Amino acid sequence: MKHKGLREIRLIAAAAVILVSGCQSTDTKSDDPPMSETEVLQEVTAPHVDQGEQQEWEIAFRRQRLIGDLLYDALKAMQQDRLLLPIDDNAHGRYQRVLAIDPGNQQALEGLQAIVARYLELAATATRQGRFAAAEEYIDRAAFVDRRAPAIAEAEAALEVDRNSGDLVFELDPQELASESPALIEQLAEIADQAVEHRAFVSITAPTDEKGRWIYGTMREQVNGVRLRGNIELGGYAVIRLRMPDRDAPRAAAREPS
Repeated sequence: MKHKGLREIRLIAAAAVILVSGCQSTDTKSDDPPMSETEVLQEVTAPHVDQGEQQEWEIAFRRQRLIGDLLYDALKAMQQDRLLLPIDDNAHGRYQRVLAIDPGNQQALEGLQAIVARYLELAATATRQGRFAAAEEYIDRAAFVDRRAPAIAEAEAALEVDRNSGDLVFELDPQELASESPALIEQLAEIADQAVEHRAFVSITAPTDEKGRWIYGTMREQVNGVRLRGNIELGGYAVIRLRMPDRDAPRAAAREPS
């Protein structure tokens, strides 16, 4: 019924045009032949689309679709910490492509700042664990994305303070940790002796909670059960940081790992 009504409307419109055309033909002369009913109907119902406007619309549509795809892929890369690497598949590259197309794109600009924030977060973690070279690398990457970010100077200052803290940092061999080798047990004994000597706070970073507890338990065994104050943090590395007493005041309530 809907299509029948639409057809009737079009026929009425066509009839009106034919009627008007017939009336005009009695008053004016024209060299153009009169339009047939079919031609009049086509004239009334055919859409008038400018080819230039259609091309502009298609270009704008493809542009927005490309931007949307790039932003989506950049977000996935961010979630997987593919920030600047690998070279051909990272969030930074995709945000830059968006800005090349649309320089003021707010999502891309915010995405770049999110990359900076993530690198500085990784730098803070590495600094706390005593992995100072890694922390410096993360800060450099943040600066590559946006040297003007105010938080970069703060991260650099925090890294410098920790580097000059006098704390002792020991990176453990992952393979020896996996096998709990005698050589590693001997190294842990030496580290435990220094922790007791300096009354240091023992900060352990280990790939699993099980390995972290094994490191702590082994150190305590090597010093005949002397209480070692410290904590265990999970991470992709095996590191022991002995924090010297002058930096230990805020940790007075720290407990021995249970």
